[in-house]
Amino acid sequence: MNEILTWDDLNKFEVEDLDRVNGINNSYANLRLFGHTENDVLVTLYRDRHSWCPYCQKIWLWLEYKKIPYKVKKINMFCYGQKESWFLNKVRSGKLPAIEFKGQIITESDNIIAFLENEFGALGSFITSSHLIKTRELEREIFRSWCNWLCRESFSFIDNSFRKKRFKESISKFDEILRRSKSGFVDPSISNTGKLEPGLGDIIFIPYMERMNASLTYYKGFNLRTNYRYIDNWLTLFEGTSAYRGTQGDFHTHSHDLPPQMGGCYKETNNQQITFSELIDTGKGLGNYELNKDYDSKYFAKIALKRVIKHKDNLIKVNPYDKESFEESLRSALTHMITREVKIPKKLSGKSLRYLKNRISVPRDMPIVSARLLRQSLNKIELLCDNNEIEKIPTNHRYDQDPKNFNSN
Repeated sequence: MNEILTWDDLNKFEVEDLDRVNGINNSYANLRLFGHTENDVLVTLYRDRHSWCPYCQKIWLWLEYKKIPYKVKKINMFCYGQKESWFLNKVRSGKLPAIEFKGQIITESDNIIAFLENEFGALGSFITSSHLIKTRELEREIFRSWCNWLCRESFSFIDNSFRKKRFKESISKFDEILRRSKSGFVDPSISNTGKLEPGLGDIIFIPYMERMNASLTYYKGFNLRTNYRYIDNWLTLFEGTSAYRGTQGDFHTHSHDLPPQMGGCYKETNNQQITFSELIDTGKGLGNYELNKDYDSKYFAKIALKRVIKHKDNLIKVNPYDKESFEESLRSALTHMITREVKIPKKLSGKSLRYLKNRISVPRDMPIVSARLLRQSLNKIELLCDNNEIEKIPTNHRYDQDPKNFNSN
């Protein structure tokens, strides 16, 4: 006996079921009520199925912090699958996000927020507030300088240094705004319990700041949190709220879902970039740079286990490598994740484990910490294999992430 736990053994490790409807924010929910009844729901949010879209995240966060009851319908992005025909019949442009309110369809994230504010009031400031004009302009300035540095290939040191300098100039302006803020937020709002939370001005920034932090760390070796103290504090404040954590992606997910969305991401090879990207790809992760919050490893390991068990048949089915070896190798990795013991499979398939490790998506599949623990165990077992052939992640598209086999969350 090699003592690798069976699926029956693994099923014995239970974790409390998440209340998707009224509990903490989560990517699996199709309905959010915040204590209301389903009859109170007037808003349907159409967002991308993989939780990759930053504009969907903006609306998702607004609804969560404002605690507006809403339904969720998940739609494919073109970069990983065909967009649903019924949605194209409803929204001809196919644009995400979209909301439906009493039969009316609204698209474009700023238009959606303006519409929701008219119906339900502001979260912090109104999107049309005069004092937010410069804030919104700065967000676009930072976005452009990020794209210019990340998504354009540089053929000279001088050219790359100039783009980096422009980005640092733009992002420093945001750090200065946060330095002057007494609350640590750009546009604080007050929750129903009297707690300070991010307002619209913050929600405008967070989706792309999250992606900048991940992508620049991975491709450039440049980490926002270590370079900008007040941005680090702002991110930590966000991570202290369950509403945000339910939407938050990790460095691995963003680093590999962005290239087909952005038209490419280019590496600036240096010692820091090599170290960071290796830590991200192997699954070790970057600790507090990704999530600055204490956590219970055993609890999050059980969440990862539960998510794998739920989808194990499809995970085995879609893996393009040896199914029998993968099944045993996967159980070996899960055994390590739960017991910390290394049990070597009789037939070890490192490549099939790498395939899965490279396709864990946060928050679509599980929280950041759960994904980190699962990737670490997959990596631990895969490294026991003599075959270290690289399993490449596509960059022109992500059709390998087509959700058709996993549509039931």
